[in-house]
Amino acid sequence: MITVTLLHPTQPVAVQTWSFDTKLTIAIGRATENDVVIYSPVVSRHHVEIQFTQTYWNLVNLGTNGTYIDGKLVQEISVTDGLIVRLARTGPRIQIYLDRPVETTPPLTLADWYNPPFGEGVTVSSE
Repeated sequence: MITVTLLHPTQPVAVQTWSFDTKLTIAIGRATENDVVIYSPVVSRHHVEIQFTQTYWNLVNLGTNGTYIDGKLVQEISVTDGLIVRLARTGPRIQIYLDRPVETTPPLTLADWYNPPFGEGVTVSSE
C-alpha cells in the first residue's frame, strides 16, 4: 500500500489522505483526472507521478513549476517512507508513506482553516 497525504500549509497536520493498494502509477496534479487532485494555482494540471518500478517507488516531476525536496529541485527520485515533497517552490506539501496506514481523524471544518492553531497531535483525513 502507498499513502499520499496533503499537509496543512502552516501546521504539522494532514488535510487529506489518499491510499492505494493496487495502482502502479499514481498521478498527482490539479486536473480532475488525476488520482490525487490538489487545487492550487501553482500546481500543474499533471504535476508529478509516483511509479512502481520492479521493487521500489519512484517520483517523477512533470510540472512546469517544479517539485522540491528539502528546498532542492528534483526531476526524479526514489521514494522513501515518510518523504515530504513540495509541489512548486511555494506550493502545497505532500507526504508519502509506503506500506503502512496513516492515522485518521474527522476532516477539518471551514472554521478550523480560519481559526488556527489546531490542538496538539491532531491528524486529519478527508476521503
